[in-house]
Amino acid sequence: MNRISSQMNNTQTQYYLRKQEVRQAQANRQIGSQSRIGELRDDPLAAGHLVRYQSYLSRVNQFGKNAQILSDEFQVREGYMNQNLQIMQRVRELAVTGANGTYSKEDLKNMSMEVDELLKELVQNANAVGPDGNSLFAGTRTNSTAFEVLMGNVEGASEPLIKEVHYNGNVAINKVEVDENAYLEVDNSGNKTFWAEPQQLMGQRDLSSWQAKADSTINIDGIDIAINAGDNVYALAAKINDSGASVRATVDPVSRGLDLRTTDSHQLWLQDVNGNVLNDIGMIKDASQLPPYNIESNVSVSGGSMFDAVIALRDAMLRGDQEAIGTRVLGVLDQGMSNLNTRIAKVGSEYERAQQNIQRSSVNNLNVTGLVAREGDIDMTQAITNLKALENVNNATLSTAARMYSSTLLDYMR
Repeated sequence: MNRISSQMNNTQTQYYLRKQEVRQAQANRQIGSQSRIGELRDDPLAAGHLVRYQSYLSRVNQFGKNAQILSDEFQVREGYMNQNLQIMQRVRELAVTGANGTYSKEDLKNMSMEVDELLKELVQNANAVGPDGNSLFAGTRTNSTAFEVLMGNVEGASEPLIKEVHYNGNVAINKVEVDENAYLEVDNSGNKTFWAEPQQLMGQRDLSSWQAKADSTINIDGIDIAINAGDNVYALAAKINDSGASVRATVDPVSRGLDLRTTDSHQLWLQDVNGNVLNDIGMIKDASQLPPYNIESNVSVSGGSMFDAVIALRDAMLRGDQEAIGTRVLGVLDQGMSNLNTRIAKVGSEYERAQQNIQRSSVNNLNVTGLVAREGDIDMTQAITNLKALENVNNATLSTAARMYSSTLLDYMR
């Protein structure tokens, strides 16, 4: 029940005028921001959905950017790898030419000059950097030069030439998120891309009575393998074989030492993460030496890189050794080209997958943008119509109030 008083009409008029002004201000804000939700109380349920949709939309946009960056990197990397494949094809042509027995030692020495220049080009491409300035073939050590060149005197040469090419990167793999809990693995290790032969390490230490002294962890090709106290060499070999690393471990029946052989063409990466198991069995040096050049000196190592194969070809040409060119050198060159073809195919497939993720992110962007618009955007036509109706109501209220209180100051000036 309302109390009737002389101030009631004025109070109610002022109250409804303020209420209409609030509604007009809200309508103007919605039109100005093109959003119907300015505060949570405007529509709590829609506001909750809107926050989730906007959060997901920002993640979808980032997923698309991640996939695009990877796609660009794969494309650039594939270009350098294709160029190196063409160089290797020319190197093979020179090897076949030099092995046919019709050229003199002087002719072979002249051919070695081109082989040496092609070797320099191979190293230059392997040390390439991408548009962002990061090394393309150094694993996750993107700020370092992938391969280091060691110069030295070579038999038959009049000046220092490239004697060795060492890998400075690592074998770590980057995981880039391209969808909710979905990742693309980026493996750009140069000692896999530019390797020619499967590598084999043959330990010479008798391990028939060896046992692990404590729980330890070793790392092979970037995969951690747990070793338990009391494990013998056969248990160690079994755990390496079951780890998923591209390595096959066996125990030599003669020397009783551990033999490791890669199942594809790449350089082995051995490291003691916790403990000293690999050092204790005589496979690597102590922890002060970093992989991949930490192999113990008495371990027999076979299998080299593409650079080693080209260096062997050049040196054989400088010596005039046609037999070496036509046998082992030519075979290793073919293995290197085969491995490089495999790596190029892998990069190409990764590029296609990145493109698929870009397309999916684009479609998701459109779909989620529609959800955001449904929950948060206003119907502009309806909003303008409502605003005009509020303005008409306000004008009518003001007109009515003017008639109710028609007295002015002039009425009192008599």
